[in-house]
Amino acid sequence: MAKPNYSYEKRQKELAKKAKKEEKLKRKLGKPEDAAPEGGEPQATPEADKPAA
Repeated sequence: MAKPNYSYEKRQKELAKKAKKEEKLKRKLGKPEDAAPEGGEPQATPEADKPAA
């Protein structure tokens, strides 16, 4: 039986982590900051949280 190649597994894990990090950065740079969250719901304003007097 052949022994496992742990360095190959580690390299694949590192490549996957790097690709995920780059994708996250790309999404962050591509999204305008004043846009609504991905859920499509508008953000709650502080005035809406205050009870009516």
